[in-house]
Amino acid sequence: MTDLLYSDVEESLRSSVRGALGRTTDSDRVAALYDAPDTDVSGVWSALAGDLGLAGLLVPEEWGGVGAGAREAAVVLEELGRTVAPVPFLESAVVATTALVALGAEDVLPQLAAGERRAVLVLPWSARSGSWSAPERGAVAPVAGAWGADLFLVPTLVDGTVRLALHESAEVEPLTTLDMSRPLASVTPTGEGRVLAEGDAAVAAIDAALAAGAALLASEQVGLAQWCLETTVEYAKTRVQFARPIGSFQAIKHRLADLYLEVAQAQAAARYAADTLATDDADAPVAQAVAQSYCSDVAVHAAEEALQLHGGIGMTWEHAIHLYLKRAKSDQLALGTPAAHRSDLAALVDLPQH
Repeated sequence: MTDLLYSDVEESLRSSVRGALGRTTDSDRVAALYDAPDTDVSGVWSALAGDLGLAGLLVPEEWGGVGAGAREAAVVLEELGRTVAPVPFLESAVVATTALVALGAEDVLPQLAAGERRAVLVLPWSARSGSWSAPERGAVAPVAGAWGADLFLVPTLVDGTVRLALHESAEVEPLTTLDMSRPLASVTPTGEGRVLAEGDAAVAAIDAALAAGAALLASEQVGLAQWCLETTVEYAKTRVQFARPIGSFQAIKHRLADLYLEVAQAQAAARYAADTLATDDADAPVAQAVAQSYCSDVAVHAAEEALQLHGGIGMTWEHAIHLYLKRAKSDQLALGTPAAHRSDLAALVDLPQH
């Protein structure tokens, strides 16, 4: 039976990531991105990618990486979700790196593993495994992780065949987005680019990258939901109305208890998705569809409950809750909506859709 509990190594990794994030970012710095999108947050990525080596977490050791798996990456993403950290770990170190590993791009993977360069898969952020279209040419939008990227993995349709090329330059036009901690952009590749794969090999690499992204995005959503739940529980203990902490009121207790159950179930779903991805389990597609169809909605619900149960203070710009609600809402549309994943799940388990 699969053990979904966290190992000692995973807990040690969590402690290191939480410590690094505590030293390099906070809600004020993330909120500053909404007024000044060019705010320098590079120190966060430098600490994670350079100091801790997390950019190479999924890169095999023979190519300069750590040689870890999806379970370890899931722990990192839980911590990134807890801080809505403005770093491209999911976009570069998971999605783009998975595609490059699948294609054996040993010339660029050591640079990515060392944190010297960042990569991005140039597809709309709503694309999901088995459901995306390669453009014939021109700009692609909205792309997550393109701002500041050095390498652009560009799928194009050439004479009816998908071609995946690596470009080292592109015109990147930032877009105004709901969640400025994960900026979106319009990307127009420039230069010739180097063809890495064509046909089935290219499609398989892209599908693997998007599947990994969706499976591990669930862990980010769990981390976000946990922060919302824990922060709201602490607030309910200290906020006094009618000479009593609001957490003593039955209505508040029930809402928080229900939310706790949702978050615990989401954590189980996300852990299973990460484990099946790590072990290349045949149940991985089902686990990923379950995790994304459930965790996306739980993250949004947790953020909405946090905002409402904080009362008036939750509505203010100075409180961090709005950052979590914006990330939760944008994540709900990323790498496939919950409805799209439920549709995929129905097909996977032969459930009639009527």
